[in-house]
Amino acid sequence: MQEMSDARQAIAAAGAAGATSATSPDFSAAQSAIARAETHLQAQEFTRARLAALEAKRHAAAALASANAQHAEAPVTLPH
Repeated sequence: MQEMSDARQAIAAAGAAGATSATSPDFSAAQSAIARAETHLQAQEFTRARLAALEAKRHAAAALASANAQHAEAPVTLPH
């Protein structure tokens, strides 16, 4: 299912940008949603799986944006 793949990639990108469950409610929500999507997929509840995967992708995108914004706000130190 393409939505599952997209959601997993979005979660991986957010994690690579520094998002964690401890620092980002959206990252935690994305992980919960992808877990629900996988459960629905195993139960052959394809519409519910797709909707949960879309939710996961949306939360992962928000976590990625937040992680990127935090990096942009971090002070830059120059070598002496």
